[in-house]
Amino acid sequence: MTREALFSHLETGSTSVCRSWVIRRRDGVVLGFTDHDRDLVVDGVTCRADTGMTARALQQTTGLSVDNTEAFGALSASAIAEDDLVAGRFDRAEVVAYLVNWANPQDFLIQFRGNLGEISRVGGSFKAELRGLTDLLNRPHGMAYTPGCSAVLGDSRCRFDLGQPGYFVEVAVDSAEEGRVFRIRNFATFDDRWFEGGRLEVINGAAAGLIGVVKIDRQEGELRRVELWQSIRADMQPGNTVRIQAGCDKTTVTCRAKFANFLNFRGFPHIPGEDWLASYPVPGRPNGGARRVGGGGV
Repeated sequence: MTREALFSHLETGSTSVCRSWVIRRRDGVVLGFTDHDRDLVVDGVTCRADTGMTARALQQTTGLSVDNTEAFGALSASAIAEDDLVAGRFDRAEVVAYLVNWANPQDFLIQFRGNLGEISRVGGSFKAELRGLTDLLNRPHGMAYTPGCSAVLGDSRCRFDLGQPGYFVEVAVDSAEEGRVFRIRNFATFDDRWFEGGRLEVINGAAAGLIGVVKIDRQEGELRRVELWQSIRADMQPGNTVRIQAGCDKTTVTCRAKFANFLNFRGFPHIPGEDWLASYPVPGRPNGGARRVGGGGV
């Protein structure tokens, strides 16, 4: 890439420039688009010209306010499929926008780098919000003082190995209702509710790679009923394999008894509650700071 060559080209006043976009989904799929009339290879990615992709003028600032723009395009099976949008495969995908000299595609300039935000569909087209890198500054950071654990089960703070036997299962589903309620055989070796709050990841089929959170996990006769909080939003068929991980309700009891991981508990179970803050001295009641049995306060 030679930015200087592109700048020199722009200074001539007679230019051959176009715009290109590269989208990198979280599942590793990379897609390239351009508003030029032929395909271009930009930054090692082939950007296709027959996708109908366009974009509004990019709004950028020198401060910390969020850069934003919008991308428009037509839905097609070969480019951006409606099923993939519905399934959430493009949620928070990385987007890089380029200004390219189509006569020499190796001369380009990155104009925007960020992620896809809200995506809406109208008929056979879509509209996607593009959020700049400064959007990350809007997210809360730091640790909150809560009675429950603030770590995610299996992350670097929790340190629990979810690959241990007994804490996950890979099994084929016998039935799937609306991509949300699954019934599975040969699952009775686990206690009821063992997987509630855990992750369900689809291993194969049209929904491969999609993830849901388990809401209900119960044994119903010969079948296990596993229900998610939200639908997988992709076609699920009997025989599709799923991987289900044990769930955690973030309490000290579960951390100690279910996972034997209390040394890595990231909560503050002994912080006084709101009843303690609002308490006041009462004759005949101890006020030494100790917790009363059978109720809150001091």
